[in-house]
Amino acid sequence: MFFDFSSAFNTIQPRLLGDKLQLAGVDHHLTSWILDYLTHRPQFVRVQGFKSVRLFCSTGAPQGTVLAPFLFTLYTAGFSYNTPSCHLQKFSDDSAVVVGLITDGDDREYRGLIQDFADWCLRNNLQINAGKTKELVVDFRMA
Repeated sequence: MFFDFSSAFNTIQPRLLGDKLQLAGVDHHLTSWILDYLTHRPQFVRVQGFKSVRLFCSTGAPQGTVLAPFLFTLYTAGFSYNTPSCHLQKFSDDSAVVVGLITDGDDREYRGLIQDFADWCLRNNLQINAGKTKELVVDFRMA
């Protein structure tokens, strides 16, 4: 199963990230600096000399920065799974892959992992893009 997140970097919640950084043992001062960087950021649009009203953003990580993929990786580090028959691999480019080996038609572990991952995404404000999420089934049985 290939999962694609909708606007992954934009959905990072600084409060949740701060908790995750603390749990990972990141220095309090560095955590405060990162949260300050992510909250109350002024944004505006400029087109042909005209400038929009300035708005302040307190979610997400600015795309195009070196820090955004790193922060997203830390943000999603809390969910991992690896057994001989199922494995979850996350990528900093806003996607995740679940690989499962289903034997004798027993797909409970695989389906359970997918459900657990979807539930975890909801709790962490990560939206799965259903249009880009795909499941590939390879059947090795002899015909």
